Amino acid sequence: MGKRRRVAERRKTSPAVLGGMIAVVVGGAGFGVYALYDGGAAADEGSAASAGRQGVKTGPVTATEIRTASTRFLTAWQHGKAAEAASATDEPSAAGKLLTGYAKSAHLKDVTFTPGAAKGAKVPFTVKATVAYKGLSKPLTYTSSLTVVRRASDGEPLVDWHAAVVHPDLRDGDTLVTGESGTPPVKALDRDGAQITAAKYPSLGTVLDGLREKYGKRAGGTAGVELRVVRGKEAKEAKLSDKTLLELSKGTPGTVRTTLSPTLQAAAEQQVAKRARASVVVLRPSTGEILAVANSGHGFNTAFQGSLAPGSTMKIITSSLLLDKGLAGVDKTHPCPKTFTYGGWKFHNDDDFEIKGGTFKASFARSCNTAFISQAKKLDDDDLTKQAQQVFGLSMNNWAIGVPTFDGSVPVQSAAQKAASLIGQGGVRMNPLNMASVASTVRSGTFHQPYLVAPSVDHRTLATASRTLSAKTLSQLRELMRYTAEAGTAAEAMSGLGPDYGAKTGSAEVDGQKKPNGWFTAYRGDLAAAGVVQAGGHGGDTAGPIVAKLLKLGS
Repeated sequence: MGKRRRVAERRKTSPAVLGGMIAVVVGGAGFGVYALYDGGAAADEGSAASAGRQGVKTGPVTATEIRTASTRFLTAWQHGKAAEAASATDEPSAAGKLLTGYAKSAHLKDVTFTPGAAKGAKVPFTVKATVAYKGLSKPLTYTSSLTVVRRASDGEPLVDWHAAVVHPDLRDGDTLVTGESGTPPVKALDRDGAQITAAKYPSLGTVLDGLREKYGKRAGGTAGVELRVVRGKEAKEAKLSDKTLLELSKGTPGTVRTTLSPTLQAAAEQQVAKRARASVVVLRPSTGEILAVANSGHGFNTAFQGSLAPGSTMKIITSSLLLDKGLAGVDKTHPCPKTFTYGGWKFHNDDDFEIKGGTFKASFARSCNTAFISQAKKLDDDDLTKQAQQVFGLSMNNWAIGVPTFDGSVPVQSAAQKAASLIGQGGVRMNPLNMASVASTVRSGTFHQPYLVAPSVDHRTLATASRTLSAKTLSQLRELMRYTAEAGTAAEAMSGLGPDYGAKTGSAEVDGQKKPNGWFTAYRGDLAAAGVVQAGGHGGDTAGPIVAKLLKLGS
């Protein structure tokens, strides 16, 4: 890896201790490690490790062990000794393959590492290198980290191996490759013909990656030379696209026009930036065109690819099922007790409220869980799945919007899990794109598969739903959503946006999370939107204002 100087001799000296900082200088290739170890979670070696089985150290790794293990690994890696570096990890086979490719496939040379201060057993480090390929070269700098763990079999301190140690954008099974890009770049345009860039719209970085992967070859561009992440099995299953890390030479981009509205996209970016872990999607119900997509975190497109329990927004689909089967009616009396037990689980309403002698409309507007759970015994195990697939076009993994998506999941379940699915928990999983589509279907009366690139561009076939709701059910469902926007849990967020509107709030509990994920989906005129704020709290207070602002702006 680069030119290595021959070391004439190796001095056996102890590290110098200067003002509490241990400066570890390793001979060869000018490799220097300067890191502050102040004990912390690692403690000192006298107390952190104890003898378990005879001759086997147990307990947390010590500061000295962390320093020694990380130095051994980084030194060998820098010197191009992939096998030696891999042997300093707990998965030498996987590590050896990726570390070997670091020089041979990624064409990285003159690599140096500068570790930072360890935090417990985690050691951050900065990488500086040169990417060189067929006469082209560019500097590369990035930060990563490693964690030292104790091998169970013998207590040996080793680097806990994951591909992300090599580069934070790598998932296990991914590789780094420098060469002519597999696909030419694309110049993405909004619906008005202006260029879309990640600098202008940070949320669209992953979308642009997806557009390039899908349309790069057919859009008429020519490939450049770049260092990129080539996705492996795990990442492909998560529908992640290859990612460009550094361009050595630019290709000639082809042009792809999208359905995005520059006004709504800019507003969506601004809205999600106000809250951590927020995502939103805006659609046009009459066509399925995606007008905006934004995430406050830019590394993963939760809005399109997230897989989260949608909470009470799922009650839109469940209500359509109950109305279809005559198990509920807008103005019919409907039970809403404080609790209801089904399948051995005791289900509660928020703060154990109840509605005595109330209608189904009142239960929907206030988001009464037990009003839906109480109907589980009257439903077949696959009823909800069929309703989601046949009416709302979900849970069939067949959407083709132009970039990768997760198309919702409503699995067939029984007993308590079936009941939980009725209120958007259990095994049900959605994202804002899915729930915006649900609101769109109610607004238009027909499922229109969302799309970001018109199907005429590549002659792809859009997904369809096999049936539509009856006029009676559709009318009642719209009334339920209108009343919720007018006088229910969505009223505060939707204030002033009526009368041609409808909404539903949701809160989804997540294990180990203090606050629930807050959901909100709504429509107004020929716009529909849905958003989620993870660990934010109730949907009406968190995602609601984001969605309402975009619906108002787009009118």
